[in-house]
Amino acid sequence: MTVFDKDTGAYWMPFTPNRAFKKNPRIIESAAGMYYTTKDGQQILDGCAGLWCVNAGHGNDKINGAIKSQVDKMTYSPAFQAGHSLAFEFAERLAQLFPGDLNHAFFTNSGSESVDTALKIARAYQKARGKPEKIKLIGREKGYHGVNFGGLSVGGIMPNRQAFGPLLSEVDHLPHTHDLSKNAFSEGQPTHGADKAERLLDLIALHGAHTIAAVIVEPMAGSAGVLVPPVGYLERLREICSAHDILLIFDEVITAFGRLGDSCAAARFNVQPDLITTAKGLTNGAVPMGAVMVSDRVHEAMMTGPENMIELFHGYTYSGHPLACAAGIATLDVYGQEDLFGRARDLAPYWQKAIHSLKRHDAVIDVRNIGLVGAIELQPREDKAGERAFEAYLKAFDAGLLIRTTADIIALSPPLIISEEQIDVITNTLDDILAIV
Repeated sequence: MTVFDKDTGAYWMPFTPNRAFKKNPRIIESAAGMYYTTKDGQQILDGCAGLWCVNAGHGNDKINGAIKSQVDKMTYSPAFQAGHSLAFEFAERLAQLFPGDLNHAFFTNSGSESVDTALKIARAYQKARGKPEKIKLIGREKGYHGVNFGGLSVGGIMPNRQAFGPLLSEVDHLPHTHDLSKNAFSEGQPTHGADKAERLLDLIALHGAHTIAAVIVEPMAGSAGVLVPPVGYLERLREICSAHDILLIFDEVITAFGRLGDSCAAARFNVQPDLITTAKGLTNGAVPMGAVMVSDRVHEAMMTGPENMIELFHGYTYSGHPLACAAGIATLDVYGQEDLFGRARDLAPYWQKAIHSLKRHDAVIDVRNIGLVGAIELQPREDKAGERAFEAYLKAFDAGLLIRTTADIIALSPPLIISEEQIDVITNTLDDILAIV
């Protein structure tokens, strides 16, 4: 048990059972490379890149150095009616990185803000082009799009929604693609489920394409437990959206910046959306930041009216924050210089074989993977949903491994600097734990 002498009452922790945690707190004091170190000196192998964000590993010297250098130059600059050079440089670097005509970056401070920004842009775009009736937003069951009201509305994880009363109106949802009966233990993309995209045609028939502004999906649903898109599913969504004049938004807060072995899921699957939301790996988690990548078509439709008028009445005090931009530019440098996207792609076969070795346990009902992401789904205990996976989480932490759990699913997404030996540590540790939970 960690000895922690500070009062824990003032800090209301996010997505945490506060009362249970504070009886036996897990306190992290430092981090370097692939490891956290707890207050009592235990090293914890990071099996989930913090919260899907520390893709280049902890405490990277180049990223830290860029932040320290910027601190001495300028720690804040207003983003309204003024700018600083790093924001323009970072936006240009992102435009070069993302595929197709996603050539414009709107800076936010988190994935949740990126989602709400993208939804607002989608509606504003439709109004700007003379179609103000196109306001409906289509999300998906089991989707996670952050915790702001827009993201909750298009999201599809019930516990995140149920306590907060009425959400946005004019929203509907596609069915999720998770089908254990046909796709359990798939290696990479499952072969069944592309037909789930056809449900969008039913929603179009119900509401009318003339009312729908955009469809938003995670190419790979991370927080729901690593739900990998079936072969052909994303392609079909793109076809339907294009045919019916509906914007397609990819929420890539998790999947952008190397997690799938490419710059983003759009590049990995060769499917071009109209907008992409990002955060997390954007700055390697070093400074909070998000960005929405916007296509030329959408951007240019907004650049109308008198030149001295604001085109989009939206933004944040900390949009394009100097420290965040410095961290982001350095992060892109590290990704490129160390070829971390290629490293993830090269390690993916070893990773796949390693985590699929865990399917031998009786409690395991599915293993799935893509890139350097994986999930082990466990059979829930009767009347105790989520208990088995959380017990595995606690045992893993005690054994020196940090994992993520959602319901009875163990999710894994290590930093892209991981070695084969460290992959073995993850699977061997979980092998021992799954034998007893």
